[in-house]
Amino acid sequence: MEKRKVILVTDGDRVARRAVELAAHNIGGRCISASAGNPTELTGKEIIEVITTAEHDPVVVMVDDRGIKGDGRGEKAMNTIIKDHRVDVLGVVAVSSNGKDCNGLKVSCSITKDGNIIDGAVDKYGNNINQKDICGDTLSILSDKKDLVIVGIGDPGKMDYYDEVSKGAPITTKALEEVMKRSGYRM
Repeated sequence: MEKRKVILVTDGDRVARRAVELAAHNIGGRCISASAGNPTELTGKEIIEVITTAEHDPVVVMVDDRGIKGDGRGEKAMNTIIKDHRVDVLGVVAVSSNGKDCNGLKVSCSITKDGNIIDGAVDKYGNNINQKDICGDTLSILSDKKDLVIVGIGDPGKMDYYDEVSKGAPITTKALEEVMKRSGYRM
């Protein structure tokens, strides 16, 4: 059986869910809406069962810790998904949380609220913060996953109104596209 191609998004609140659902549609992917929640309600094992039944790839999954320090529900689910033999995680859309006390995570690139691709990180509003590392509550387990494509963005569906669903969630869409491009995934 061929591994399912998955993109993880580290946010799952109500606004993010709508933006991620639309962005997944925009790229021709399938969104696992049941993975949304603040924090993520499903376990990694439950999410994988839904991933394996998705109609086609790429499958977009939301994981959220709701700001909990340490390994919260979102990180535990993400870790289970990454390690599962039935799944090939193409990359992660890493959502910035403007955390003050964070170890930071080096990103492959970020998408600013203006839609520019930059080498560094952005804040939760999608502004270039002239740093290489992004802070986010559901990111710490990714620090040792050097082979993953990690694309930073601000809050999906927000970013000072630049990523609203009524505008087509263009920044979240571009982040998903960049993960696919940098991972070598072809539809």
